[in-house]
Amino acid sequence: MRGFGPGFRARRLLPLRYPPRPPRPRGTRLCSGLTASAMDELLRRAVPPTPAYELREKTPAPAEGQCADFVSFYGGLAEASQRAELLGRLAQGFGVDHGQVAEQSAGVLQLRQQSREAAVLLQAEDRLRYALVPRYRGLFHHISKLDGGVRFLVQLRADLLEAQSLKLVEGPHVREMNGVLKSMLSEWFSSGFLNLERVTWHSPCEVLQKISECEAVHPVKNWMDMKRRVGPYRRCYFFSHCSTPGEPLIVLHVALTGDISNNIQSIVKECPPSETEERNRIAAAIFYSISLTQQGLQGVELGTFLIKRVVKELQKEFPHLGAFSSLSPIPGFTKWLLGLLNVQGKEHGRNELFTDSECKEISAVTGDPVHESLKGFLSSGEWVKSEKLTQALQGPLMRLCAWYLYGEKHRGYALNPVANFHLQNGAVMWRINWMADSSLKGLTGSCGLMVNYRYYLEETAPNSISYLGSKNIKASEQILSLVAQFQNSSKL
Repeated sequence: MRGFGPGFRARRLLPLRYPPRPPRPRGTRLCSGLTASAMDELLRRAVPPTPAYELREKTPAPAEGQCADFVSFYGGLAEASQRAELLGRLAQGFGVDHGQVAEQSAGVLQLRQQSREAAVLLQAEDRLRYALVPRYRGLFHHISKLDGGVRFLVQLRADLLEAQSLKLVEGPHVREMNGVLKSMLSEWFSSGFLNLERVTWHSPCEVLQKISECEAVHPVKNWMDMKRRVGPYRRCYFFSHCSTPGEPLIVLHVALTGDISNNIQSIVKECPPSETEERNRIAAAIFYSISLTQQGLQGVELGTFLIKRVVKELQKEFPHLGAFSSLSPIPGFTKWLLGLLNVQGKEHGRNELFTDSECKEISAVTGDPVHESLKGFLSSGEWVKSEKLTQALQGPLMRLCAWYLYGEKHRGYALNPVANFHLQNGAVMWRINWMADSSLKGLTGSCGLMVNYRYYLEETAPNSISYLGSKNIKASEQILSLVAQFQNSSKL
């Protein structure tokens, strides 16, 4: 216990826990036999009717109790299926009045054909916009004004996303309501309402606990591990919202190093070179983990803002700092590769991933056909126990990974979500690192590979515009060389 400072003695008594589900608003627990009529009655009372266009600014707001009743009722729903049922009814029955939309659209078209004066046409367009607002938006708006209302809506969207992923509720109306709620949250959680806070070992225990629980990329093992991640040569920052000060929404971990790191174990496991930072040893800032603590804020642009703000903070603290880069996992790579191996394994004799010499070398080590043996080895991560197999796989896995990151697309953008995030920010796909994550999670998720996305600050804006507008990926010579090797040796 000696030597860790006065705060360590108390904090060591707090065990690390898996992230608990955020507490729900208090309400009466409802039985599983909850009737549809009870839900419909609640929604009729809670969702405010849409006033006529002429009365939109003169109609008083609904009584606060109506919104509070909805919050209380929803908080009492014990089962995910019940919450999904209520949200589905809200989306289906309290959306846009399509009859009004059709009527107002016809009015706008008629005025355009008549060449009426601009003021008349603009008012008709305003009526159309008003008709396009779903009724449930009014409910969300009024709930946001309640004490804890914004927090409640974040959790409600998390429930909605979970229900969609579990197929408990589906359809265009539900997707539309999710989009509306996401848009509202994006406004409420815009950068002007966010506070940047740095975490140190002297931060409140509750903050350290929350950050350790929500670390999704490289799990925190114990308090010593947590202390190292906020200690010398490390920085940890989070955004909080003005409505919930001090509560982390999204967390970014940074390592201050002498060069751009190519191995995550050197960051999360090794002790810093000294307890006192020597500025002349710091030449690069490595963003090695970014975690969202509130699932209801998925898709809200927090990560981009956080990285930009942290870069500015680091530049103030270290004006000489010249290199900014991520050290990122490659989730989905192993799954993608196993899918290809599975398809080709069913077609005996078909080989489009490896050269003939690579097949012979791999088979000589495993004693089995390439496709069948690799499916087992890659799924378990056991291949790293064989030095010969590790050497044989380095070349093919590096070029396959380069193609997965650079060439595999979804609607023209990078298929890999982490790659897509950094490329949208204007980063360069800079370097793929062999055996960069030797943890079981790293081996089974991305064959131990990690990638650096490098942020050249003067180029991020044009790179982002090029990627978002023209879907062009800015990549280094190493990446492009590996992609060329893939194209020359593979037949996909």
